[in-house]
Amino acid sequence: MKSKAEQTTEFIIEKVAPVFNKKGYTATSLSDLEEATGLTKGAIYGNFESKEDLAVKAFQYNFKKVNQWLYDFMIKGKNPTEKLFLMTEFYRNYYDFMVDFGGCPIINVTIDAKNINPTLYALGCYEAKKMEGKLTKIIQMGIDSKEFREDLNAEQTAKVLYTMIDGSILMAFSHLDKTYLDSMMDFVDNYIRERIIQPVI
Repeated sequence: MKSKAEQTTEFIIEKVAPVFNKKGYTATSLSDLEEATGLTKGAIYGNFESKEDLAVKAFQYNFKKVNQWLYDFMIKGKNPTEKLFLMTEFYRNYYDFMVDFGGCPIINVTIDAKNINPTLYALGCYEAKKMEGKLTKIIQMGIDSKEFREDLNAEQTAKVLYTMIDGSILMAFSHLDKTYLDSMMDFVDNYIRERIIQPVI
């Protein structure tokens, strides 16, 4: 059973995570944190070393939540081809369930923290690379199983797909227009069919 202190820490992270994701590290004030939690400054920072420590844990919470959604969606795929198409299906719905949450945690934290918080920026880049790496593994599995073209470079292909998806996420949330994601996922689906899947002879 979790201690009262552990429960309080988890409560604070859960309440402030969407605030940091929406407003960013710098723009999130102490009053924002107090309003989100209903706690005083002393109660909040009594559980964390600093604002940066809280922001890091909030980002980790946000990323884990979104990453778990994606994992739960893609795990249903029986093979690499199905997993790629499940990925695009996931991102077709990404805007709707992330708009109230403030957008993509990785994009938000890397843009917000790049020049002001090296720790947060490095963490965002690290998690982005991990996601890209997982996509590389799926593509390599498809190459090895002869589902995908044998002349593909798995790492390069993953970068292309990841860039197209992340770019459309940035545009969708910047302009509050989910059609950027819809259009890009149509394009990615065609790219998978025409440039990735091994053609049937």
